Amino acid sequence: MSDTIKNAVIEKLRQIKGPNLEGNIVSLGLVSDVFVSDGRVAFSITVPAERAQELEPLRQAAEKVVKEVDGVENAMVALTAERAPGGARNTPSRPAPSRPQRAPEEQAASKPGVPGIKHIIAVASGKGGVGKSTTTANLALAMAANGLKVGVLDADIYGPSVPRLFNVSGRPESVSGRVLKPLEGYGIKVMSMGFMVEEETPMIWRGPMVISALTQMLREVAWGDLDVLVVDMPPGTGDAQLTMAQQVPLAGAVIVSTPQDLALIDARKGLNMFKRVDVPVLGIIENMSYFLCPDCGSRHDIFGHGGARDEASRLGVPFLGEIPLLMKIRETSDAGTPIVVSDPEGTVAGIYKDIAAKVAGEVETAASSAERAAPQIVFD
Repeated sequence: MSDTIKNAVIEKLRQIKGPNLEGNIVSLGLVSDVFVSDGRVAFSITVPAERAQELEPLRQAAEKVVKEVDGVENAMVALTAERAPGGARNTPSRPAPSRPQRAPEEQAASKPGVPGIKHIIAVASGKGGVGKSTTTANLALAMAANGLKVGVLDADIYGPSVPRLFNVSGRPESVSGRVLKPLEGYGIKVMSMGFMVEEETPMIWRGPMVISALTQMLREVAWGDLDVLVVDMPPGTGDAQLTMAQQVPLAGAVIVSTPQDLALIDARKGLNMFKRVDVPVLGIIENMSYFLCPDCGSRHDIFGHGGARDEASRLGVPFLGEIPLLMKIRETSDAGTPIVVSDPEGTVAGIYKDIAAKVAGEVETAASSAERAAPQIVFD
């Protein structure tokens, strides 16, 4: 069935003329591999970088004809810029050293916000396997328990975990045009690529497609009024992280790490990336900080202990707290009933709520600092 839809999509795209109104985008080799999964179609069109804005109607035309194909529920089309001669990417050149840098508050102001959302925070890690998504889910639920209106955006395109963590499945409904209605789990509005494809389907996408998907899930979703949108970032410091940091007015970033040196090396990279793009680091969380034996109650520092706290002190950023390594956290996460909702009065839920309160406090502090730093107009 997917091959039939794919072939029909390609035939439809032959109706779209190339950028210079010669030939068609398929015969000219401008269309990437077409990805089809359960009624969803995605591909990119390669165009000259300097004409990307001018050729937006071409992208819209391609999207329109694809939606006419039987079996296609939605289409995601991105424009991909060509590389400049010599292999250099068509990206803005760095400013000359003598050119003054804009202040952080000016840079934040230049990034368009998302209507209805007061603050957007990123939960990130330098590497995978440190429990970032589990931390994101419980942190968001703890913020909601503390009285905030919260949403979660799963920005991990290649390994979306939010659908399982929040025990949510189904397809987002279209509100109007391209705008989708987020799904809800435990009172949290959630959006994830995991709602668009089957759990076992690999996302074999290049950077431009990932960026396009992130932009759509952030800006073309009816989030409503939220105090905080928590973004579960993919691990590392690649295209997705830079896109969110450079194009979204992030109120700050929370770094998740385990205590061991190997994890902290990568955590530093993530932390330094946010600092370089003027995103405040709200603090570091030490996950899997220690193990409490369920039989004897004794404590074991399996991955060492205190490494994240020491790193936070060394780098001058807040240390937000320690989360223990417990089977119950893993079991409830796998079951889609995170520990903050399955055991809301428990010790671990209390730890998450305390961390959530600290994060909210750091967000308000960062926002106040930006306001104080803004230039004042004085009339004599």
